[in-house]
Amino acid sequence: MRDPVTCEHPRRGPSLRGALLTVLITVSAAALGQQQPSLVRVDTVRSETVTQTVPVLGRLVPRQAGTVAAQVHGPVAGFGADVGDRVARGEIIARLDPDMLTVARDIAAGRLGEAEARLQTRRARLALARQERERLERLKQTQATSRALYDDARQQEVIAETEVVEATAALAGARAELRLAEINLARTEIRAPYDGVITQRLTETGAYVQAGQAVARMLGDRDLEIEADVPFDRLGGLGPETEVTVTLDDGSTHPAAVRAVVPEENALTRTRAVRFVPRFGDVDGRLAAEQSVTVHVPASAARSVVSVHKDAVTRQGDRAVVYRVNDDTAEQRTVRLGAAIGNRFEVLDGLSPGDIVVVRGNERLRPNDKVRVERSTS
Repeated sequence: MRDPVTCEHPRRGPSLRGALLTVLITVSAAALGQQQPSLVRVDTVRSETVTQTVPVLGRLVPRQAGTVAAQVHGPVAGFGADVGDRVARGEIIARLDPDMLTVARDIAAGRLGEAEARLQTRRARLALARQERERLERLKQTQATSRALYDDARQQEVIAETEVVEATAALAGARAELRLAEINLARTEIRAPYDGVITQRLTETGAYVQAGQAVARMLGDRDLEIEADVPFDRLGGLGPETEVTVTLDDGSTHPAAVRAVVPEENALTRTRAVRFVPRFGDVDGRLAAEQSVTVHVPASAARSVVSVHKDAVTRQGDRAVVYRVNDDTAEQRTVRLGAAIGNRFEVLDGLSPGDIVVVRGNERLRPNDKVRVERSTS
């Protein structure tokens, strides 16, 4: 009789043990993974002053521009600058024929010489009259002359003194006439009143111009301001020296400051002209009068807000959620947000300035997870 045989599965035992061991290792690794703090990047909630802006179209205007006029009359002898030429203050733009005024200057110089000679003659006569009066005064004390002769001599001295005063006034007038003639002669050279560019010639060589007649037009392109017509309801944020940003046609941005708000309103557009002093830096060669610029005008007065980085905010349904780091723990906070400010959101409720919030790695966090801070983005 055969012994009963026990049916064994020699490979089943070890396989079951291996599977159980694998499960235990996996569970242990998961548990260990949960215990490791998550590596996160953080940012600081901060309080800042913000101003919302609206774009307003403006233009570049020169502070100095207009016509340059002749100050004396005469024929145009030639020009020292042409259209498009840059001139410095005092540089000659045009010349008038100086012949007539040169003669007038010479005549005035001759009259001055006459006046000087006449004054010398009058002073000599005064000296002689004074000498005679003094001689008769000494003789009168010795009874060697009459009272009548002394009185006549005194009268002649007074007349001589008056003639000296008269000649002195005439000399002053002659000097003034010569000075006027010299000024008129100098004004035959029509000079630039400021640094700028000639934009138009208004007469030609050989033309006769009167005093006050324009000979050229110029503008100071190195001293430009910005003028913008700002709606009256946007003027609240514009005070003296208020800083704004302006954008040129090439897309470059530059700072500018309010110089003046013109107290005159356009009844049709309900706007007021505002003048800004820009700081363009090294772009003068690309600027021109009447060039369009965009002025970013404050929509309202500046205000202080609490802001959080946009990357810190996640959405859970209709809630905005951030993770605030407290020691090494990520606390979930529900926040109420306001307007966007660049790459940040205004925080109306839920956070305070100085709070540390997670901006990278927050998508895998759960409330009260342990975290390890990598570095700040600020």
